Amino acid sequence: MTTQPNIAAVALLIAEPARAAMLSALLDGRARPAGELAHAASVTPQTASSHLGKLLAGGLLAVETQGRHRYYRLAGSHIALALETLASIGPTESVRRKPLTRGAQKLRFARCCYDHLAGRVGIAVTHGLLEKGFLVAAEKKRFDLTPAGTKWFDRMGVDTTAIKPTRYGLARQCLDWTERQHHLAGPLGVHLINLLFAESCIRRLPSSRAVDVMPKGWKVLKEHLGIEEWSLL
Repeated sequence: MTTQPNIAAVALLIAEPARAAMLSALLDGRARPAGELAHAASVTPQTASSHLGKLLAGGLLAVETQGRHRYYRLAGSHIALALETLASIGPTESVRRKPLTRGAQKLRFARCCYDHLAGRVGIAVTHGLLEKGFLVAAEKKRFDLTPAGTKWFDRMGVDTTAIKPTRYGLARQCLDWTERQHHLAGPLGVHLINLLFAESCIRRLPSSRAVDVMPKGWKVLKEHLGIEEWSLL
């Protein structure tokens, strides 16, 4: 008898609103304590503890202990990918929606998608890399790095020869749940966002996975990829 993937059990774990809120709060790749996740899900600490136990048992979360404190994070980038993909599923017809809150607008504009850049800025960066010939779309939802791309990343301070590919390759196409286009993920995407953080081109916002593009960041994006802030507003 062939063993079937336990999709229903995983779907049931994600479907509960409080657990979905906790998982969403961890999509920026950072670890958070139970109290902070309880607040994100608007539940009591006791209820949060029960939900976290189920998510741990289901393989969606990992936990690390530091002193008397326990910090929870997603079990891996594959969990983030699944959550982002699920979030992108929705009706294709036009639906009247309430105006986005300021926080939601910031998330749509630029955010961390676990360990890489997403939102309108992430899409624009990916399109820029493709248009410049630094990346090319490949089979199995991969991006291939071109010789020109290798030279560009090297000039930017990223030694691509030292990056260890995963089974998905050096660069992966990740479906953006707000823009419904593919942005750059995988090891190359991780190194790129880390470079942008290190060079103060972008910065994290407190208690959110949204990021701000700094004045230096807009200058770098325009100079290297032809991206201007006004074009994304």
